Amino acid sequence: MSYFERLGNSLIFRNNGETLMINPWGENSLRVRARIQEDILDTDWALLPYEEAEAEIVIGETEATIRCGMLTAKLYVETNQGNCCIAYYNQKGELLLSEIENGGALRRRSRAYTPHLGGDFSLTVSFRGQDEHLWGLGQYQEEQLDLKYGVFELAHRNSQASVPFVVSSKGYGFLWHNPAIGQVAFGKNCTEWKAQSTKQMDYWITAGDSFQQISYQYAKATGFAPMMPEYGLGFWQCKLRYWNQEQLLEVAREYHRRNIPVSVIVCDFFHWPKMGDYRFEEEFFPDPKAMVDELKQMGMELMVSVWPQVDLLSENYGYMRQQNMLVRAEMGEQIGMRFGGDNMFYDATNPRARQFVWEKCKQNYADYGVKLFWLDEAEPEYSEYDFANFRYHAGPNLQVGNVYPQCYSRGFYDGQKQMGQDDIVNLVRCAWAGSQRYGALVWSGDIHSDWQSFRKQLCAGLNMGMAGIPWWTTDIGGFYGGNPDDPAFRELLARWFAWAVFCPVMRLHGDRSPGQMIYRKDGSANMHTGSFNEVWCFGEELTPVLTDFIKMRERMRPYVRRLMEEAHEKGTPVMRPMFYEFPDDPACYAIQDQYMFGPDALVAPVMEPGVSTRKVYLPKGAKWTEQHTGKVFDGGYTVEAQAPIHVIPVFLKNGAQIEG
Repeated sequence: MSYFERLGNSLIFRNNGETLMINPWGENSLRVRARIQEDILDTDWALLPYEEAEAEIVIGETEATIRCGMLTAKLYVETNQGNCCIAYYNQKGELLLSEIENGGALRRRSRAYTPHLGGDFSLTVSFRGQDEHLWGLGQYQEEQLDLKYGVFELAHRNSQASVPFVVSSKGYGFLWHNPAIGQVAFGKNCTEWKAQSTKQMDYWITAGDSFQQISYQYAKATGFAPMMPEYGLGFWQCKLRYWNQEQLLEVAREYHRRNIPVSVIVCDFFHWPKMGDYRFEEEFFPDPKAMVDELKQMGMELMVSVWPQVDLLSENYGYMRQQNMLVRAEMGEQIGMRFGGDNMFYDATNPRARQFVWEKCKQNYADYGVKLFWLDEAEPEYSEYDFANFRYHAGPNLQVGNVYPQCYSRGFYDGQKQMGQDDIVNLVRCAWAGSQRYGALVWSGDIHSDWQSFRKQLCAGLNMGMAGIPWWTTDIGGFYGGNPDDPAFRELLARWFAWAVFCPVMRLHGDRSPGQMIYRKDGSANMHTGSFNEVWCFGEELTPVLTDFIKMRERMRPYVRRLMEEAHEKGTPVMRPMFYEFPDDPACYAIQDQYMFGPDALVAPVMEPGVSTRKVYLPKGAKWTEQHTGKVFDGGYTVEAQAPIHVIPVFLKNGAQIEG
């Protein structure tokens, strides 16, 4: 008797009530699923439909193997318990990853299912700890690039985006294909992935000879980002908030008069009467089409903010509630957030709700010529992150909640495609695996205007890229705080602005102080607006510095366009950790304060106050030209780079040119 059988291209194990199935899912990749007492589910949370790949399966009585290209899974049954354990090897026979052994005095399980009475399971999947570096997992607000020895919540919050794909220095990529709220711990003795509530275990693993190959195989499995449209490559102007049509237009006109190129200008939140109305408030924006048309004549696209909250007093609330288009609270009031009114989030996991919201936005924005949407609050941001108290069309929040931002992006992407738009990029505050295929440009949330937050963003952006989300940006200068008249803030802003030139998208935003309350003609409160946030508002000395950085970004358009093509075609991140381009240089694995912007530009932002130099490591195997001075250096050494306020240290590999 064998515990294993072959079913088509899949290897099946059954015993002790568990069905385990492994099958090829793309080149050099395997998908692994397991379920208790029921058949395997064909869920498509992030993975695209099955791509046929050759499988070599060998079955014995208590052992079996399945090979797909460079990746082999070896399964063996511990006969005293009858449980199956899996180990993964590359084409050289080197161990990549192994589940912990079953049994023993501790009676451990590599796949431990804890039942919820009357329903599904909490799940812990455990792998042996090993000496490796790990990157990816999305965006966490920590000064930590290497995830090894870290513990991370698998849940979304404002400024935290859980994208459960990691890349190992041992040569594999691993996707936890489960949108449940949970946790992952990358310990010395054990790696544990946990889901608080789930119907089955589901993960995907791939092997590659290079980080580029792993990125490509992951993108093939979950989707490539579209090609970034031309208007996404330049400078984006934003603040909290341009509160009326004439104010927004006058800012755009002033940029135009000064000959400062702006690709996108943004109309932020509460330009609507009530959240969930999905339209401009006529008192403040009397002629949206004329506004969009004038901006286009100046070479600017308008982006408008959309929130998923629906106010209980919104003109759409009654219909959406009656049609079950809203998230449901399991207990208590049907209120998810109290901000600008009592409201509940629309259920983006419901296809009918996505279609309804898009139709409203098409009628009131897209039909006026708006091509970009700012999908804020995408986690979604509950007043209290009580994940157990909310239910979606797709299931309980505990089981499926992490897929919400992906569905939010999908609703607008599908609608824009339906109306014939191909050049799609939408700004979104959160993402999950697969979001990249829906034109999601993720930004790092409502972060503080301080140096520590600034440093955290670099690690966040690099790990987002390693997690398969190539489009990423920040609020230049941070969101919370920052007085334009404060010299200390001006220094922070200048350094952040310089770094943004070498981010996938260069976007200025923030709630500057002091703020001002806005009122309607009838005396009712609308919403506050922050202070000035345009490049000429930070002092006469800084204005030409910021302007020059914007023009530098314009000159870099051909290079940035090339990086976006690589992301679209190959799945490579735009911002890359040093080791990504220099895997044979051991020194590059410990560096987290400099990075590669594409293959040719080494960027070393100044992230400390009051300094005018910084140390930069130049990797082995290349000659490096300092962009600012033209000096040439050999690789393998650390240099002291000059960095006055108008300079960001950038070194070009082997004489490359990044400015047109």
